[in-house]
Amino acid sequence: MPLWPVYTGTNAPHDGIERLPPPPPWRAFDGGPLLDPPDATADRSAVSPDRVHRAETYRATEDTVQLVNAALYLRRPLLVTGPPGTGKSSLVYAVARELRLGPVLRWNITSRSTLHDGLYSYDPLSRLYAARQQAAHQAVPQGAGPEETGPAAPDETGIEHHLRLGPLGTALLPYARPRALLIDEIDKSDLDLPNDLLNVLEEGQYQIPELVRAARLTPDGTARVPADGTGEAVPVVRGQVRCRAFPFVVLTSNGEREFPPAFLRRCVTLRLRRPDDRHLADIVRAHLGEPDAYARELIGRFLDRTSAGDLATDQLLNAIYLARTSNLDTGSLDQLAEQLMPHLGQSAQTDVF
Repeated sequence: MPLWPVYTGTNAPHDGIERLPPPPPWRAFDGGPLLDPPDATADRSAVSPDRVHRAETYRATEDTVQLVNAALYLRRPLLVTGPPGTGKSSLVYAVARELRLGPVLRWNITSRSTLHDGLYSYDPLSRLYAARQQAAHQAVPQGAGPEETGPAAPDETGIEHHLRLGPLGTALLPYARPRALLIDEIDKSDLDLPNDLLNVLEEGQYQIPELVRAARLTPDGTARVPADGTGEAVPVVRGQVRCRAFPFVVLTSNGEREFPPAFLRRCVTLRLRRPDDRHLADIVRAHLGEPDAYARELIGRFLDRTSAGDLATDQLLNAIYLARTSNLDTGSLDQLAEQLMPHLGQSAQTDVF
């Protein structure tokens, strides 16, 4: 029976994703052959201390819970905007952990990122090298014995040996359960990337032209290509990839640019605001335990400083951690806290909670 909310924000892992209702008719996908999702520990980078800590300590607001569930029910990407340090990139790890979606796939966007980068990569030079190696091994004198030719080299001249699916390309494989994908800092991209993403995210499918051409040379047109994260080879039939369960896609933006209306129409938009004192206390409690009197004083100082410019929550956490673990006197701690909490125009910070 369907259950709202599927994602509760409690950080307690459960199988609620199994109770997600069928998608709207216009968001139903039928890709195959069906794939089992990878084990949660299959991608070692996904179980790094940083990513695990983010997932375990994330504190969702009521708006966040509602809009995550809207994205899950509607099978739409979630566009998360907000100032630096508000936990935009941590959200996907928390959702993936609670709903047991497996390792989070991550695509970090730069000004040079293209749609092709997210879907797959192909290395023609390595294929050329493999072909030359194979030809050299076969060009031996007639009648030569094993001691002269050496052991037979594996034939790696096929295109599939030199292809690798990217994070977006892997997320759109026909998994039985949705994968979680983070497309981080989409506002850093070239102006064309959001528009280029439209068709892929709308159709839930893409094509690998190199495999489409090669399919004519294989009996069933199936190639096995390494996926992102685990590197496990997955079947791709005739160069066509189409999802079965639409992935949970989170795109983050610092709000530094506007996106095309057609792109926004296809996303569920979540706008994160600066946390208030109660939310900050919850965040400190999750990371460092119950805030003491000095920690609450630092929370108040942090909120006062945010009225004059951008600060990231990890700056506050750094100051509280040092206050608890150092033996500095109050005056020295106050001076250090001032240095650790400059406005972001003076010091670059990253999301950690």
